[in-house]
Amino acid sequence: MTERKDYKKKRFSIRRRSKPRLGEEDITVVDPDVAKRAVVATALGNAMEWFDFGIYSYLAVTIGKVFFPELTGSLQLIYAFATFAVAFLVRPLGGVIFGMLGDRWGRKRVLAITLILMAVSTLSIGLIPGYTSIGSTATLLLLLARLVQGFSTGGEYAGAMTFIAESTPDKRRGVMASGLEVGTLIGYIAGAGLVTLLTFLLGTKGMVEWGWRIPFWIAAPLGLIGLYFRNHLEETPAFEAMEEAREENQHISMKEIFVSYWKTLLIGMVVVFFYNVVNYMVLSYMPSHLSAVLGYGETKGLLLIVIVMVIMIPMVLLMGYFGDRVGAKRIVQGGLIGLIFLSLPSFWLIGSGMVGYVFLGLMMLAVFSSTFQGTMPSLLPSLFYTEVRYGALAVTYNISASIFGGTTPLLVSWLINLTGNRLVPAYYLIFAGVVGMIVVTYFVKETSGKSLRGSPPAVAEQQEIQEVLEEPEKALWWREETNKNEP
Repeated sequence: MTERKDYKKKRFSIRRRSKPRLGEEDITVVDPDVAKRAVVATALGNAMEWFDFGIYSYLAVTIGKVFFPELTGSLQLIYAFATFAVAFLVRPLGGVIFGMLGDRWGRKRVLAITLILMAVSTLSIGLIPGYTSIGSTATLLLLLARLVQGFSTGGEYAGAMTFIAESTPDKRRGVMASGLEVGTLIGYIAGAGLVTLLTFLLGTKGMVEWGWRIPFWIAAPLGLIGLYFRNHLEETPAFEAMEEAREENQHISMKEIFVSYWKTLLIGMVVVFFYNVVNYMVLSYMPSHLSAVLGYGETKGLLLIVIVMVIMIPMVLLMGYFGDRVGAKRIVQGGLIGLIFLSLPSFWLIGSGMVGYVFLGLMMLAVFSSTFQGTMPSLLPSLFYTEVRYGALAVTYNISASIFGGTTPLLVSWLINLTGNRLVPAYYLIFAGVVGMIVVTYFVKETSGKSLRGSPPAVAEQQEIQEVLEEPEKALWWREETNKNEP
């Protein structure tokens, strides 16, 4: 009991030193140009990461043939996606380590490290000999490289969300943070586009023999480009302000995070659950569903997904914009309602065999995915206080993504093979939507336009300071919440 009280005292010690009243000196004025550079550089680095991570899913059918030639048909795809899912086993470990380092060293330094690890591990996949050359050793090396990829990703996405959320004005956090998901889409589009082009030029045989390696080789130069941009970033204003207020060696441990923030961690995990299920279903699983389950040509299926993702870019930005205007929570709830009622119609259209209907079904899923992609980069960081944001968000995101996100392609492939029912993905999306609707409605607070928990208000222009001072209860909502929970 005493130990519990000590955790709470330490948890709130920084916030207690904050001034009881809001003054002009408490408000951070964020230079719009600096904020835009932070968004562009972080999103570009994120695009590099997800290009590296995404090409594996787009090459899943080919990788199954290269590394699991003794299997046939859907079993090859299941084993290929099992290797995809393996990377998610170490994501929580990467999240814990990089998250704690990010809360101690700063967001910028850790994001550079994750980018280097991803580039090296992705390049190594393209250098591994196939099963026919070295047998099961090839599979073992592939697993090892995927584990390093997963470890890197564990610190990447949570750090990128934290960095952008802390670098942007409160009233524009949604639309600017949605730029992070634009980077994700660009990375996926680049990966899918390259795989589609190579498959068209080389054919299935050429891809299996050597063409599949090319996308992995490109990881090295792309990683260097991303690293250059990230090294020229400035540390976030929120982290710098926290460092000034924090006493020497006053850092919160991961154990303290679990003890003091367990409820918020659980809420975040459910939010990440439905977000990741939809995300990986649309961006990672659907190309293989179209080719391996429905019998579409690999090039045709990938091309449809690429077109859908290109259209999603303005949709994601639009959802971020409306999130700032009407509230991110409402946008998320709208997406969940659509997911519950329209997932089955979407997969009926996708399974029709007619290109126009298939495209319409994919676009319906893309709209729901966009509601989450446009709002989550600003909503998830707002769940946690500044001193634990990177670490807590990394743990929340990666545990949930490991259990539910990365396993989505594997689980769906296995259930379709087991039941023979091609509508299994739709049922899974409906389940995720129902769970998400309950948690978001009753346990997630609206934070759009408000200051981040534990951070001073952030504005884009000097004249906005007076507006904030006139509404101190809105700017300091998190302090009132803290006082209710103080021991």
